[in-house]
Amino acid sequence: MDSTKVLDAKGLACPMPIVKTKKAMKELETGDVLEIHATDQGAKGDLTAWAKSGGHELLKSDEENEVLKFWIQKG
Repeated sequence: MDSTKVLDAKGLACPMPIVKTKKAMKELETGDVLEIHATDQGAKGDLTAWAKSGGHELLKSDEENEVLKFWIQKG
């Protein structure tokens, strides 16, 4: 999946993946896609809920070699 920007949040514990995601999203334009890589299992629920509450769309999530990957489109 194409992304506008990739955010590396691997090794960060909650709430840092969300904090870094919020900051990265502010730099993007509406419709841009942020790809987030995280290792904290809590990021699954956190990023899903954060995207929905912020008016963004979680396009896809995946797990590869213990790295969680999320693609969120800015709303």
